[in-house]
Amino acid sequence: MEHTYKSGLGMTEEQIEEFAAQAASNILLVAQGTPDETAKAVLSLASDDSNFVNRIELFVDGGAAQI
Repeated sequence: MEHTYKSGLGMTEEQIEEFAAQAASNILLVAQGTPDETAKAVLSLASDDSNFVNRIELFVDGGAAQI
């Protein structure tokens, strides 16, 4: 399984796999977001299409905040 997690914190591949599996078990959609998915949310809010949006709290976390 390919993950978007980086081992810059000194985590081994095994630790990354463990973390990813544990994180996925806590997310309602049981999916891990990609940087591209986060960027799409940011670009949407930065575009003219959201000019009427005011003071929102947008969770781009696959449902983790709903737990």
